[in-house]
Amino acid sequence: MKVKTILISSITISLIALFFIFSTHTDSQPQKPYYEQYKTDYRIFSPPIPEQIDFCGESAPLNVFYAHEQFESEILINTFRHSNTLLYLKRAHRWFPVIEKILAEEGIPDDFKYLAVIESGLDQLVSSAGAAGFWQFMGQTGKGYGLEISEEIDERYHIEKSTRAACKYLKDAYKVFGNWTLAAASYNMGMGGVSRQLANQQVQNFYDLSLNTETARYVYRLLAIKAIFIEPSKYGFQLREIDLYPLLETYSVDVDSSSINWVDFAIQNGINYKTLKTLNPWIRKTSLNNPKRKIYQVKMPDKSLFDYPSMKAKLSEEFGVFGDKK
Repeated sequence: MKVKTILISSITISLIALFFIFSTHTDSQPQKPYYEQYKTDYRIFSPPIPEQIDFCGESAPLNVFYAHEQFESEILINTFRHSNTLLYLKRAHRWFPVIEKILAEEGIPDDFKYLAVIESGLDQLVSSAGAAGFWQFMGQTGKGYGLEISEEIDERYHIEKSTRAACKYLKDAYKVFGNWTLAAASYNMGMGGVSRQLANQQVQNFYDLSLNTETARYVYRLLAIKAIFIEPSKYGFQLREIDLYPLLETYSVDVDSSSINWVDFAIQNGINYKTLKTLNPWIRKTSLNNPKRKIYQVKMPDKSLFDYPSMKAKLSEEFGVFGDKK
């Protein structure tokens, strides 16, 4: 018993001694200066800049200093503006299949899907100037390209119809310029504005033009978004497919009543008005006067939309965004 007591006492004394030694040793070490630790622990790297890139097969002259630096500027902005670019990548998984299909049907190069990204972030925005929807049409321009725009219906928010309207504009612009890069620039500046600048400056392409800041950045923003979307992990975006927004499973019903109360319509179909309007953002008011009995195709939700975890579970975790393998 006496031996056991002595052993326990010895162990206790040893532990106390070790604690004292450790504490004394730790306290005696000078703390690392704050900014030294900051320099050690915090890192910002300049992201890689592609040696070459094209828009719709038209190469950007990155060998020219101002072109290279403007492109790099947009790469930096979109790489380090993390939350916005993350949302673009997530939304693209849902909306690119819709846009890509229409671009292909209309004979417009696939790269123009990035134009919707830089215009609206694939969100149903309204600009301070009144441009609206994914493709940011102004009212008169939208009407000119066949969109119905009124207080009750605004097809600038109709993804499929507004995408086809954008395709019509781009076809017209290509006829004027014979060049997709200039057609893209004109989407920001207008065909007349681009034509005047080309004539005034006696040049033939976008990259040789001196333009206002917004339009001067426009094509480089397209190129930067394209570079990041092609290989997001290269710019630090480690997204799994399960992180992306899933496709919305819907079906369409034709509605041609002369007077439509959308709230009643939604309730009669077992949903609420918010769900109806989320799937059909072109509906702008709770009712519609439709004396000519125009047929409207209204998207209705599949039951899967009310089981979001199951929707997400269908997405593979094996690959990163758009085939960029982890």
